[in-house]
Amino acid sequence: GTIQGFLEIMNIPYGGCGVLASALAMDKGMAKELFKSHKLPVGRYIVIVTVDIEKNIDKTIAKIEAAVNYDMFVKPVNMGSSIGISKVKTREELVKALNIAKNFDRKIIIEEAINCREIETGVMGNYELQVAAVGEIVQKLSFYDYKAKYSDDVGTELVIPALLPEDVYEKVRNLAKAAYEALDCNGFARVDFFVDKDTNDIYLNEINTIPGFTKYSMFPLLWEEAGISYSQLIERIVELGYERYNAKNNR
Repeated sequence: GTIQGFLEIMNIPYGGCGVLASALAMDKGMAKELFKSHKLPVGRYIVIVTVDIEKNIDKTIAKIEAAVNYDMFVKPVNMGSSIGISKVKTREELVKALNIAKNFDRKIIIEEAINCREIETGVMGNYELQVAAVGEIVQKLSFYDYKAKYSDDVGTELVIPALLPEDVYEKVRNLAKAAYEALDCNGFARVDFFVDKDTNDIYLNEINTIPGFTKYSMFPLLWEEAGISYSQLIERIVELGYERYNAKNNR
């Protein structure tokens, strides 16, 4: 939300979400709290501040273990592209992961690792919302890390559309729209989910308000599957930015 705030101060129109939605989506802990308040399904998690690690690591570990079962993912709260993330299976690994994550943020979120499929879709619009196709990330690594997101030599595969039961597929799309509205998003965003491999239960992971647009990125490919080309997508994002700007300035 910092760049968006600067643009607002300068009265410059821009594409995508505003200050509040951008800031909330970036803070994974606050976003999950808001999702919970809207009765949207999220996995088990806990947020700690890094000073707790330095004050009393044993108490902090006990607090985490009481809230979240192993295996866990340890993440800086305000980071993207899987930077600073570790998957841990033991207390020893948890200590190491916390010390890595604290280098990137003052808050850390610890989430229960779900035996899941990683599912994503896109939402676009200010008032009348469109939802893209649903895609799945299939990778050989233990999780979708930085290298997998920005290169094609690590065995990552994007399956579009995702091979999900029809009811699960449509539920993902409906939940994506609800999550987008819950954070008061505008313009466009990518919404990420976990689908349990055994039960098909759906868990909302996060919203990315500035998703990748590289040739490896899911977001433009999901819209292409929905019939909107890359160039059309860019044009629509610009139009939505001006629409929001004009509405705010009564033009």
